[in-house]
Amino acid sequence: MNLPKRVKLVEVGPRDGLQNEATPVPTEVKVELIHRLQDAGLPVIEATAFVSPKWVPQMQDAEEVLKALPPPNGRTYLAIVANEKGLERALAAPNLTHVGYPFSLSETFQQRNTNRSIEASWPLVGAMVERTEGRLGLVVYLSMAFGNPYGDPWSVEAVLEALARLKEMGVREIALADTYGVAEPERIHEVLKAAVARFGPEGLGAHLHARPEGALAKVEAVLAAGVTWLEGALAGVGGCPFAGDELVGNLPTEVVLPHLEKRGLATGVDLSRLPLLAEEAARLKALYA
Repeated sequence: MNLPKRVKLVEVGPRDGLQNEATPVPTEVKVELIHRLQDAGLPVIEATAFVSPKWVPQMQDAEEVLKALPPPNGRTYLAIVANEKGLERALAAPNLTHVGYPFSLSETFQQRNTNRSIEASWPLVGAMVERTEGRLGLVVYLSMAFGNPYGDPWSVEAVLEALARLKEMGVREIALADTYGVAEPERIHEVLKAAVARFGPEGLGAHLHARPEGALAKVEAVLAAGVTWLEGALAGVGGCPFAGDELVGNLPTEVVLPHLEKRGLATGVDLSRLPLLAEEAARLKALYA
């Protein structure tokens, strides 16, 4: 396997890890967490989301969080958006460098997650490509890319068709997501290998959820397919709120990054800081639950 010498890990803890907490997390706590992540050398951080405060009240301070951060200066600050209003807010926000849009291959989940059909999502993606050009990077998260629990149609070919259409529209960064964390490593490898074979690995990532004991097997499945863009959260916090297994969270950053370094893949992160950061992430998760 001929992998690049460097990998990209997106730390999603400040958004994905905290978005479902029951007690409001103060803005200054979120900002301090992001500062500590930056100090450890994590260059790509999913900082917040521009979504309805009615549905995700934890993210209602998105502008305040971004305003309190230092200028990017080579860092990546990513925010999730789910509709036109969220995109408008993102385009006006300070310091933001990228937006991410969740696009599900499952009709059921796309309706639940964005209150929009798959058919209606395509023109929205087109508008995002046009409006972010030259202003913000755009990432599309192709969720339910490894199957779904609803019985909605799924196939490897359907994933490849969606990827082809997104690329034809001008989307340059696409992450395939195992939204429920139930895909086995074999399925993950199968799908990603097929995607790399048809489109190459450039701009292709994997956003996976897993039980703690299953995380590294999924990481290996991604690497074996030739993909070196992964996403995780310290202490594995977060994950899909609809998942049936409460132990299924994000890939734990403090486990994944040392594993990658041992594999000879540079991460640019100060690994010595990760244990304390993971403890802090777990503490915040418990404090604001």
